[in-house]
Amino acid sequence: MGQCGSRLRSARMPHVGGAVFRKYKFPFENLPLEGGAKGVAYAGALKPWSRSVHSEVSAKPEDARAPVVCSHNEWDPLEEVIVGRVEGACVPPFTVEVKATTYEKSWSFFMKNGGKPFPSEHMRKAVEEVEEFCNILKHEGVTVRRPDPVDWSEVHKTPWFESPGLYASMPRDILLVVGDEIIECPMAWRSRFFEYRAYRSLIKEYFREGANWTTAPKPTMADELYDQEYPMRSVEDRQKLATQGKFVTTEFEPCFDAADFMRAGRDIFAQRSQVTNYMGIEWMRRHLEPKGYNVHTISFEDGSPMHIDATFNIIGPGLVLSNPDRPCRQIDMFKKAGWTIVHPPTPEMPESHPMWMASRWLSMNVLMIDPKRVVCDSNEVATQKMFEKLGIQTIKVNLRYANSLGGGFHCWTCDVRRRGGLESYL
Repeated sequence: MGQCGSRLRSARMPHVGGAVFRKYKFPFENLPLEGGAKGVAYAGALKPWSRSVHSEVSAKPEDARAPVVCSHNEWDPLEEVIVGRVEGACVPPFTVEVKATTYEKSWSFFMKNGGKPFPSEHMRKAVEEVEEFCNILKHEGVTVRRPDPVDWSEVHKTPWFESPGLYASMPRDILLVVGDEIIECPMAWRSRFFEYRAYRSLIKEYFREGANWTTAPKPTMADELYDQEYPMRSVEDRQKLATQGKFVTTEFEPCFDAADFMRAGRDIFAQRSQVTNYMGIEWMRRHLEPKGYNVHTISFEDGSPMHIDATFNIIGPGLVLSNPDRPCRQIDMFKKAGWTIVHPPTPEMPESHPMWMASRWLSMNVLMIDPKRVVCDSNEVATQKMFEKLGIQTIKVNLRYANSLGGGFHCWTCDVRRRGGLESYL
């Protein structure tokens, strides 16, 4: 128990158990910590946390074979990853759920271009960036897989709605890997209803090779799932509504995006957002808790909650990046467990750069290669310095044009296999 099932596979790298993290020391000198304090000479910062870790990784024989799908957290050594595609991306129609999750300055863009391809020159540059990102991951020893190309401008009709698609750019939004299981999430935008098609070839391959595959209940996305009278004339209106616990998605049926869940071994953290409702979180809880997982609902002072990984990004055992503009209301839970909370610096992305479906805080939407290496934005110098102070090597990649589609390095990927075991961190 505590490991992913084994399967026949080629040469295996040496197993890394949870105890290996006790070797890592993070020099938290002069870093912005929770409450405005500074971390000074904080060698062995993870010791308070490490005393509460319960490793369930047993010794394995040298000839043991790695499972094809196995990932328990966001930082274990990365072996295989899915990277999304730019090709075929289509501007989503300006529906109520899109309005509730995008910025006012982009609304005219959606109204004018819904159902059409994104600007071709912008997409050409985005393709180049993503291909280079893939090449860098391969250079770092990571196996890179890609979804199938799809023409997302094709309109599909169900008994409840019709819509063109969006893209297969953000596998983190639709796929959640928990141990040796791939969970295909139901999503909440109508333009993403058929997004699973781009990933089915890969998922079937993983399934044939021993992975577990679960498809969460597919929502009808009928009108009842959305508050069609959601009173939002501006982003300020949306912030007030979110503060009151009112969202564009109702509790008509379960819906959730995988990117509203953050994994830390046996503890999985979820937020109620514009695309993830409480029924969706409850479905995940009932599905995972019998397997020994704890699903925690946390919340933030965020007027536009959609996807947790540019708000609260766990980058190591007992180590989390917490967005200073969106403080976590349950932060004491992490402090009591001995976690170190680091506030990333203000993003350096120019306000003039088109960000149709995301905020500039993608600067903290990073991908950990292992506890000592991180893929981060080559343009975000202050963020790079933050990681250097943490003792983490930065692998600098430019994804600026690809960011415009709504995601950073974490969003653009789904880690299929990380080398490590299942542990508890709270």
